[in-house]
Amino acid sequence: MSILPTVPPIAPLPPESSRPRWSVMIPTYNCADYLRLTLHSVLQQAFPPDQMQIEVVDDCSQDDPAAVVAELGQGRVGFYRHASNQGAIANFNHCIQRSRGEIVHILHGDDKVLPGFYPALDRAFQQQADLGAAFCRPIYIDEADQQRFIYPLEQPQAGIMPHLLDRLGVVCMIQTPTIAVRRSVYETLGGFHPELFHAGDWEMWQRVASFYPVWYEPQPLACYRTHTHSHTSSLVRSAANIANTRRAIAIAHTYLPTHLRDRVTAQAQEFYALYAFESACWQLVRRDPAAAIAQLSQAWQCSHTPQTLGKMAQFVAAILANRTRKALAIAGNRPTPIQS
Repeated sequence: MSILPTVPPIAPLPPESSRPRWSVMIPTYNCADYLRLTLHSVLQQAFPPDQMQIEVVDDCSQDDPAAVVAELGQGRVGFYRHASNQGAIANFNHCIQRSRGEIVHILHGDDKVLPGFYPALDRAFQQQADLGAAFCRPIYIDEADQQRFIYPLEQPQAGIMPHLLDRLGVVCMIQTPTIAVRRSVYETLGGFHPELFHAGDWEMWQRVASFYPVWYEPQPLACYRTHTHSHTSSLVRSAANIANTRRAIAIAHTYLPTHLRDRVTAQAQEFYALYAFESACWQLVRRDPAAAIAQLSQAWQCSHTPQTLGKMAQFVAAILANRTRKALAIAGNRPTPIQS
């Protein structure tokens, strides 16, 4: 039974089921053009069919991912299409339910893996029998497939991250294409939370890290694609991104280890208060006062301790003094872009 009764259960597979080691599950929605690159990145390092399930799970797209699968997959890649749009989080859970492998990798239909991703993470699971998940550093790429930046190192060597929740509990530094999770972990903890349309991945990785060891691979072996015109922009205008993040913080607080629960929760609230405050400032620069007010409201609801308000004042002072780098350092310990 899941520790959260509000998340969908993930049913175990029947004992007689044929089990490959890996399931690469690719949720898609209106990204057939990018899917070509995604599938190519998987197929060039795929294990044999009896060791790796590869399946595209389409959320009733308006383009034609089935044609891309037929062309590139040549029968090697499965395809499933929902009769109606389910939404991203529900589709993630469908991907897990349809997976048959011992290890599940959810790879967005517009992201990709680099050569060596599956061998590197497979070695991690082989070395650590009780491992719940393994992840690598992400490379951010844009619509043109150009590298924008690479996450800085979390630790120099590959291995278990003993204090992962000190970081992960405050800010999401794991992107979905970089992480693979044992199916048995999903069966124990349940699927992605249906309320968390924006912060569902962050909450899930916190849940996994709260109950299982997690392995870190310092090589950047997966690419996360950012889009100029994305769904997130509308969430920023309404500040629904911060409201949903606050909900994720509250949910994670219920199961984070007791020795760090209150401290990490307070740090997360402060981090996203500053994040929303920074966003509000940029919305004012863009002359969008409605978005700025929405972000300020959520910033206040995240945290308004004297320490947080003091950092907000420092941030404004740094901006007015044209010291942008210092302002960003005040706003939070964010990954520093490394230009390609």
